[in-house]
Amino acid sequence: MSDTVEPPRGKLHQLFDANFLDYTSYVIRDRAIPDVDDGLKPVQRRILQTLHNMDDGRFHKVANVVGETMKLHPHGDQSIFDALVNLANKGYLIDRQGNFGNIFTGDQASAPRYIECRLSPLARETLFNKDLTEFVDSYDGRMQEPVRLPAKIPLLLLLGAEGIAVGMATKIMPHNLNELLQAQIDYLRGEEFVLYPDFPRGGIIDVSDYNHGNGRIRCRVKLEQPDSKTVVITELPYNITTQTLIESVEKAAKAGKLKIASINDYTAEKVEVEIKLARGVLAEETIDALYAFTDCELSVSPALVTIVENMPRQLEVEEVLRRNTDLLKANLERELTIELGRLEEKWHARKLEQIFIEERLYKQIEEITNYKEVQATVRQSLLPFADELKRAVTVEDVERLLEIKIRRISRYDINRQLKELRDIEKAIAQIKKHLTDMVKFTIDYIEDIKAKYGPEFPRKSELKAFDEVDARAAALSNLLVGFHRETGFIGHKIKAENPATDMECACSEYDRLLLIFKDGLYKVVPVPDKLFVGPELHWMGVVRNDQVFNLIYRHGPENLAYIKRFATPKFILNREYRLFDEDKRSTILLLLLGKEGIRARASLAPSGRAKYNAVEIEFDDCLIKGVAAKGKRVANRAVRRVSDITGTPKKEPVNPLLGLPGFTHGSKKTNEEKEENEE
Repeated sequence: MSDTVEPPRGKLHQLFDANFLDYTSYVIRDRAIPDVDDGLKPVQRRILQTLHNMDDGRFHKVANVVGETMKLHPHGDQSIFDALVNLANKGYLIDRQGNFGNIFTGDQASAPRYIECRLSPLARETLFNKDLTEFVDSYDGRMQEPVRLPAKIPLLLLLGAEGIAVGMATKIMPHNLNELLQAQIDYLRGEEFVLYPDFPRGGIIDVSDYNHGNGRIRCRVKLEQPDSKTVVITELPYNITTQTLIESVEKAAKAGKLKIASINDYTAEKVEVEIKLARGVLAEETIDALYAFTDCELSVSPALVTIVENMPRQLEVEEVLRRNTDLLKANLERELTIELGRLEEKWHARKLEQIFIEERLYKQIEEITNYKEVQATVRQSLLPFADELKRAVTVEDVERLLEIKIRRISRYDINRQLKELRDIEKAIAQIKKHLTDMVKFTIDYIEDIKAKYGPEFPRKSELKAFDEVDARAAALSNLLVGFHRETGFIGHKIKAENPATDMECACSEYDRLLLIFKDGLYKVVPVPDKLFVGPELHWMGVVRNDQVFNLIYRHGPENLAYIKRFATPKFILNREYRLFDEDKRSTILLLLLGKEGIRARASLAPSGRAKYNAVEIEFDDCLIKGVAAKGKRVANRAVRRVSDITGTPKKEPVNPLLGLPGFTHGSKKTNEEKEENEE
């Protein structure tokens, strides 16, 4: 087989191939997916860096912050404003002043010129360190922006994130600050830890299917029942507002799935949605319907997709936290190392200054006019003191000594200088001690953050396992399906007019209808608007698993009647089945529902040899078998008619010798009783 030659690609295809990968990479890394190390998308990182650059302890107009951020962010002001409001409403990194909207009601924030913000103390303490931050040119090359912030708290898991990129999406659940910090401590101690989401709106969450940051979470409102006619919602599930919740309740009520009198929203600082129920409806009966048909319960499918080393990856919660903790320990070690270097330089400078002044080395250069000779003289005069120093004297050291003013020399306090040196030496010793046990130092740092800020952020969502709500079971039987025999139609748009011939049954939209025809045919159909079935429909009803059917039918080929009992048959929707073999003379004589106490009276065809021509039938004497069983013969004579006598007083058998085959009445048996039953 010859190789297929691919036709040459056009200019459009070439342009697409050349640019699509760049576009995809840009959307994934620079817009939609947060970085695993600092947990931020680029726009969030630029907002925080701008707030840090502007930080003077006071509030700034959001409009000014947005304008300054545009120097770093190559997109419009509206996207910056939306991201800032969203970040501020999480409550961790940005202090707010003014109307930033309401996360409970969905109300929008005021215009950026009317509201103000600044960095929170938590952000100031944990997000910024110039020495640990790598900076790159901004999009226009005029400014520097951080590649990522040296975050000392696990921001990715704390804030959560949602984003849709090209070919992938992320949905990271927020977690509780205290639980994250405690998990970091447990990890550093070598202990096991488990993390579950915590939503700012509260609610109840079932994490049975939560797979380490992926899987599925079920969320419910938290509600109260002040009385039997009122339900009050006090907390909301993930990403739901009172506005969307009320809309879902009203939609369900309009569709007939709920019966409510009114719904009122009193939400301000706390959620309070009051639902008044209709007359005759109790709160206990309505709660399952709220969970089944409204946003009072919803399912969330997390996907922990994040940027790791400039590449998108799907991780687990524990993996992210371990990485963040290791990075925290490394950053703290770098900070200590940098601080140690600064302290040692400071000690060196102070020690040189002490020697220079106390030993009066400055006197040696009073008569020298050449600057190079001055430098050489100072450097030479310090050589005898080399053992007292931590490193060799440099040109910069000499320059610093020569810049000391006469006033400082004249007011030099030796005791003060010695105290300062001792303090620096203590600080150096302390840092060196910390560097020998970074695990303990990191734990102490985390515990300090937890003690300082943890009380402000208690858990809001309650963890609780709850059962699945069966929508079918919770649905109201709000549909009335009618059968009009004259036209042969059934449906909830059909009205039964003649009680003697027509039929009705109440059901819900989730129910299935069992239709049984006179000739023994049966099928199961969804609840129809209008469906033609013909005039020969014998029985219809809702499919129930606990139903027991009691049947007497005429078997056409023999012209004899048979009795059988069967449970609700298994079925495929809209497929036809039979209760007995098809024959033009076969028909249903009696069909009743019930497990116990069902009785019937069969009138037999007259016979000159028989003294009695009727028999009473106890269905309890028959075993419940499959729908395909033929059943037991009623008698060896034709049955003229059958009547329902359930609930009537029992009488003596009309003919003790005529009964169901297999049952004895006295000491004798007829030939009928001796015959083997057909199945």
